[in-house]
Amino acid sequence: MKKLFIIFFLFSATCFSQIKKDSIKRIDSIKKIELKNNIASLQLKLDSILKNEQKEKKEALEEWSVNGRVNFIFNQTSFSNWLAGGENNVAGNIGVNYDFNYRNKKWKWDNKIISSYGISHVNKQGFRKTDDRFEYNSILALESIEEWYISFFSNFISQFSRGFDYSKDPRLEVSSIMSPAYFSFGPGILWRKNENLRVNIAPATSRFIFVSKPFSGMYGVPEGKRSIYGIGLNMSAFLKFKLMDNVTVENIIALYSDYIDNPQNIDINHQANFEVDVNKYLSVNLTLHLKSDTNASSKIQFRQLFGLGVNYTFHKI
Repeated sequence: MKKLFIIFFLFSATCFSQIKKDSIKRIDSIKKIELKNNIASLQLKLDSILKNEQKEKKEALEEWSVNGRVNFIFNQTSFSNWLAGGENNVAGNIGVNYDFNYRNKKWKWDNKIISSYGISHVNKQGFRKTDDRFEYNSILALESIEEWYISFFSNFISQFSRGFDYSKDPRLEVSSIMSPAYFSFGPGILWRKNENLRVNIAPATSRFIFVSKPFSGMYGVPEGKRSIYGIGLNMSAFLKFKLMDNVTVENIIALYSDYIDNPQNIDINHQANFEVDVNKYLSVNLTLHLKSDTNASSKIQFRQLFGLGVNYTFHKI
């Protein structure tokens, strides 16, 4: 009887031990499955987060369009025993244009920087400045109806260095850095088809003209003062299009009429740029620039630049 009891006890213990082992294995298997499911779920969440971040970055980049370009135009003429006469000369002009525009469903912000500087050297005359310009244009716009926006524009124009009137003897200094400088801004209405076609009308434009002390009494600034304020109507337009496959035309136009100071006199600033692409880095460039500003001169100002240019795009999105 005692042996039978011992055998029964050992058999029961063995069965219990086996059942416990099987139960532990099942629990471990369930835990492994749950752990795998949790890891898979976590991986899906991480992948979703990464995809959303990449999408947001892509959308953020798509909201901005940036184009920075440098252009160098070189001209040179030399004579040797040339019976018809002529003077050896060399000239160069460098320009940096930078466009950075922002857009989303409702807001548009167009920015354009135009800068250029040119010098020439002619025998017996030495170095002379042929071009000197810095201009910044900005329009911030909120869409009201399709292609029409409530806008606020700003414009700044000046130059980099001193300028002289060489028809006077001795030469007469007529301009310098920030002399003159024009700063205009005001609310308005913008019609914008795209980045290359827009017209802005600002009926309450504030305009400041700044000069340094030596130029007081010039450019419409009263004698003894270094700045003058005006308010008037400003109309500006930008149009860029392809005339042919390799010919691009760009027009930048600004008109201003002062309500207080001779409103019948309209200041005009129109620059037309023609570019014929030879290849990726070479182009033939023609610039026609017309200005009419009765505060600066009673005559119409005109500038023309033509030459072979080397182009390089240093920033583009």
